[in-house]
Amino acid sequence: MQVNQTNADIRRNHPGIVLLVTMVLLVVLSILGYTLTTRIWAQKHRNQYIIDYTKARYACDSAVKYAMATLNDINTPQLVVRDNEPDFSDLFRFNDTEYKEYIEKWFSENAAEKDKISENSSGDVNDTNSPVDTKDFNSERDVNYAGDTNNTPGIFDLNEPNATVVRGPYGPQWPLITAPAEFEIGSVKVKVEIEDENAKYPIGWAMLDDPNLVREAEAGFETFCEWMNVNSTDVESLNKEFKEISKIKPFKTDFQPIKITEEITPKPNPDGVRPSRRRRPGTPAKQAVEKTIPASVHIKDFAKLFHSSLIDIDVLAKPTVISQMRKESTLKYMGMWASSKVNVNTAPRQVLEAAFTFGGDAREIAEEIIRQRKVKPFESIESLRKALFRYSDSIKKCENYITTSSNFFTIRVTATSGVAQVSAVIAIMKTGKTMEPIALISG
Repeated sequence: MQVNQTNADIRRNHPGIVLLVTMVLLVVLSILGYTLTTRIWAQKHRNQYIIDYTKARYACDSAVKYAMATLNDINTPQLVVRDNEPDFSDLFRFNDTEYKEYIEKWFSENAAEKDKISENSSGDVNDTNSPVDTKDFNSERDVNYAGDTNNTPGIFDLNEPNATVVRGPYGPQWPLITAPAEFEIGSVKVKVEIEDENAKYPIGWAMLDDPNLVREAEAGFETFCEWMNVNSTDVESLNKEFKEISKIKPFKTDFQPIKITEEITPKPNPDGVRPSRRRRPGTPAKQAVEKTIPASVHIKDFAKLFHSSLIDIDVLAKPTVISQMRKESTLKYMGMWASSKVNVNTAPRQVLEAAFTFGGDAREIAEEIIRQRKVKPFESIESLRKALFRYSDSIKKCENYITTSSNFFTIRVTATSGVAQVSAVIAIMKTGKTMEPIALISG
C-alpha cells in the first residue's frame, strides 16, 4: 500500500520535475551560448583592432617619411600682429569659468568700441580690409562684418563671443606654428601638427653645469613650477632626477663640436692586396685622423636622456585643466628636446619669467614683452633692449637664454583607424636653411 502511494506521488509531481530539469537545461544552454558569443565577439574585436592598428601604423610611418622628406620646406614661421586681441600667455592658469570671463571681458570692451565708432560715423572707419583689424566693421573681408558667420577657425567675430578662439603668436593656437594638416591615407585619418619648442621652458635649465648659475637656475625652475601648480614634493623628486642625469652628462647652454683623433688601418692597395704585416722600419701600421663631431650630437644625447625612464613624465603630464576648449599640463609647456633658449616672441608668461630670473626684474620684463610683442614682434635682442631700455642690464645678463626666432620644432603625427591610434613625434633643429632631425619617438 505504501509503495503504491509513493508511485502515485511521483506521477503527480512528474510535470514539476520535468519543468525544473527543463529550466536548468535552458539556463545552462543560455550561459554556454552567452559565453560562446562573448568569446567570438572578443576575438572578432581583437582581430579588427589588429587590422586597424596595422593600418594606422602604416599610415603613420608613411606620414613620418613624408614629413622627413619635406623638412626643408618648413621656412621661418611668420609671426602675426595680435593688437587688441586676448593674449595666449595666461590661458594655462584659467579654468573654464575664468577662461570664459577672460574672453567675455575682451568681447565687451571691443563691442563697446564698435558701438562708439558706429554711432559717430556713417561710413567705413579705418578700412584696412584686414581680417584681424577689430576696428574695421564695414568691410566684407572683415570678420566683424554683419554678414560674417565666423566660419574661419582661429578668427574673432564680435557678433559671436562663444566662438572666439585665442590665437597664438603664429596665428593658430599656441604652440602651433601652422594650422594642423588633416588628410586621409586610405581609410586612416592622419593629423600633422608642428609645434614651436623654443616657446617652452627648456628642461635642461634645471641642471645647468655652471656653479655660478645654480642659484638662478633653481629659482627659475621653482618659478615655473609655482605657476604650473607643481607641489613641492614633486619638485624635490624632479630635482633628484635631474641630478642623476647631470652625473651621466652635464647640461650646457653652448654645446661645442667634439674633436677626436682616430687611428685607422690603411686601405688596401689598388690591386686589392693589403699591405704586408711585415712593414719597413719606421712605417706606421695605422694612420691618425682627426674628426669633428657636430654639436648636435649633445642635443641628441639629451633628447634620449630626457625621454628615458630617468625622468618621471607622469608627474609632468598630470592634467591641470581638461575641457573641450583646452587641455593643460606642465609637460605641455616644457621643452624636452635639449633646447637652451626661449623665444621671447612666442613664450607664455611663466616661461618668460623663468628665463629672466637669470638677470632679474623677471616679472616686469615679462609683462612688458607680452604687452609690446602683440603690436610688433621683436626683431632682435638689441631691439628688445632698446624697447625695454630701463631693463637693458637685466636683459643683457639673459642673452644666453633668450632669442627672437625659433630653431627647435617638433612634428607630431597622429594616425587613427577605427579605435586604434598611432602617434609619432619628430624633433628637428633648424640651422640656417638646413633642418636636422634630432630624434623620433613613436608609440
